[in-house]
Amino acid sequence: MTRENVIFIATSLDGYIADEEGSIDFLETGKTQEDEDTGFDAFMEEVDALVMGRGTYEAVMSFGVWPYEAPVFVLSRSLEYLPEELSGRAEIIEGTPAEVTSALNERGFDRLYIDGGLTIQSFLEDDMIDRMIITRIPILLGAGRPLFSQMTEPAIFRHVETTLIGERAVTSEYERVRE
Repeated sequence: MTRENVIFIATSLDGYIADEEGSIDFLETGKTQEDEDTGFDAFMEEVDALVMGRGTYEAVMSFGVWPYEAPVFVLSRSLEYLPEELSGRAEIIEGTPAEVTSALNERGFDRLYIDGGLTIQSFLEDDMIDRMIITRIPILLGAGRPLFSQMTEPAIFRHVETTLIGERAVTSEYERVRE
């Protein structure tokens, strides 16, 4: 089985994953139909587990329904526990991206979905992202929470494909080039 860490996320045209207040309401701008296939369901079928940051976990909890069937690992140094209803479905984990990846790979989770702005940025900085699937929503936010941050070293990715979603958004897939 191939081991890989993958990002699947949407951004504004100017690269923000949320506005300045953390809202992701802008994502609705990219929809033309309620039942559009964004590829997310097929992607989730390939995933063994999710690694998400605390902020993303808290945002997901605000939805009122836990949307994941795959195991979820919440990356946090400050959370002490998760609600009882998530027992067996989610757990807290801490460590560097390499430590987290190694620990989860040892437990049989080989294909990891990495989610959450700061978590994605730390995995990118540590060169622990193998593939990125990024949907661009046709809106300029002008400010907000960026997908990417400054890095100490460049990371080269190869474009795999770009797909039109409905009439507005596009999803592009990239894979990491390592020499």
